[in-house]
Amino acid sequence: MTGERIISNSPPLRGGDNGEGVLVHSPHKHFRAKWLRKNCTDTERFLWKYLRGKQLSGYKFRRQEPIGSYVVDFICQEKRIIIEVDGGQHSIEQERDNERDNWLEGQGYKVLRFWNNEVLINVEGVLEVIQDILNHPPLTPPLKGGVK
Repeated sequence: MTGERIISNSPPLRGGDNGEGVLVHSPHKHFRAKWLRKNCTDTERFLWKYLRGKQLSGYKFRRQEPIGSYVVDFICQEKRIIIEVDGGQHSIEQERDNERDNWLEGQGYKVLRFWNNEVLINVEGVLEVIQDILNHPPLTPPLKGGVK
């Protein structure tokens, strides 16, 4: 497969989704990420004010970053943490979100999801949760062959 074609002026709703829920490689994911950075939601813009510039314990976050066939809202590569800010449409897209989260977690990322109103009404609490995850070491995978 050579990739997807973009027919409209806006990027596909989910980079890498062929419309049937099947993940495929999309050469346009970097275009989509750039478009999303320029057209982020008000809530994403609000949270970005707190994440950018290594403001949380000196950790660097990037926004609208391509990971595999997906574009995530925010990511701290050093700690392998992904932050997703969800609007109302995610209440009906739970199956897709679960599929996406499972794939990302399978790649070694921790996915944190927050509702828009949670970020806007209680940003201190949201930042506290993120800070707590950043300051704790990641769980180590079990040793192969058992404990010695």
